[in-house]
Amino acid sequence: MRLSGFLDVGRTARLAATVVGATVFCATVFCATVFCATAGALVAVATAAPAHACERAAFEAVVTDAANALRDLNQKNKPPFQARLKDLKEKRGWSHDQFLKEAAPLVQDAKISEYDERSSTLLEKIQTMGAEGAGMSQPGCTAFAELQGVMKALVDVQTEKWTYMFSKIEQEFKR
Repeated sequence: MRLSGFLDVGRTARLAATVVGATVFCATVFCATVFCATAGALVAVATAAPAHACERAAFEAVVTDAANALRDLNQKNKPPFQARLKDLKEKRGWSHDQFLKEAAPLVQDAKISEYDERSSTLLEKIQTMGAEGAGMSQPGCTAFAELQGVMKALVDVQTEKWTYMFSKIEQEFKR
């Protein structure tokens, strides 16, 4: 799948378009299906980037690095989050149906919706940049720096979302 004339992000784009921000129920445990990553996963843009840093391969590398960081943190956080939800279900003695009802606010509320909206906006920005880049014979360093910033912002938003969701569940355990 091509998002643009200069970014070939394949499965990353498909996953991001369908999964970021979506929350689904899995068997008896919620799966907060979001992408997250550590903010430091992306390398900062140098003010005077070398010419090779602005070539198509560099653009693809930025997207790949961000996708890998998002996937890795999702894999790191999803299992413990699901386990904490299951622990909460057991602690409260909830039936399956009661669990689905009671735990829903832990994975979907106004603030989580805001994170999802911010992620969607960033993904739309990436698509727009891709469409604009399709007309370029060679993307420039300004576009590269902007793309790197947008990808870092996406990683940061998802990191904040995981942090928020974990804090909510820990607060619930204290009740």
